[in-house]
Order: sequence, then C-alpha cells, then structure tokens
Amino acid sequence: QVQLVESGGGLAEPGGSLRLSCVASGNLFRTNTIGWYRQAPGKQREMVASIRRTYNTNYADSYADSVKGRLTISGDYAKNTVNLQMNSLKPEDTAVYYCYVNYQNSGGPTSYWGQGTQVTVSP
Repeated sequence: QVQLVESGGGLAEPGGSLRLSCVASGNLFRTNTIGWYRQAPGKQREMVASIRRTYNTNYADSYADSVKGRLTISGDYAKNTVNLQMNSLKPEDTAVYYCYVNYQNSGGPTSYWGQGTQVTVSP
C-alpha cells in the first residue's frame, strides 16, 4: 500500500498564495503519473495538474484550463514529494485537494489517493 499525506492547505485571501505538499510512502521514480485533483462542493472531482512520465522517461505537465498560469506542479522525486504552488488564488479555487499517484504494471495501472487537504479562498 502506498500512503499519500497532503499538507499546506488552509485559508487564503483572493490573490494570495498557498503551497501544497504531498509526501508519498512509495518511490515516485516508479510512477508514470503524479498529480493533484480537487473537488469543490456540488462539483465533480477534477484534475488540477499532473506530471506524466513518458516511455522515454521524459516528463509532460498538464493543467486544467482554469488554473494555468496560477498553479504550478512540481515533483521532488528524491524526496518522494509532489508540490503544488498556488498563486493568484481565486474563490473558485476553494475545494478539497487530493494528491494522486499512478503506477503502471503489466496487469494495469494502480492508483492511490491522499485523504485531501482543504483549501479555502475567501476575503
């Protein structure tokens, strides 16, 4: 079992910043995808940002259109940590944010989720 522990959530004002971190018990070098999802009240869970390792070991970042230019994902693979730098926060960023890792194997992918950390953006 892989355990993911998020931290860094809290209350921020519009235009403010937060930095989320996710520490994984598994080795992130073995993942094919790491990322962040969020779920706001009354809405479905959506991908915020992710990093995918390609078969040639290159990395490709993906972002939801609503967060491009404001949120930045990074992976500190040596420390088994996934970070999400959140700048220029908006009230619509309010949600529970979940860390996500995916391992690919011959039997198919295996995904793990953190318990979530609350981010609230309010004046």
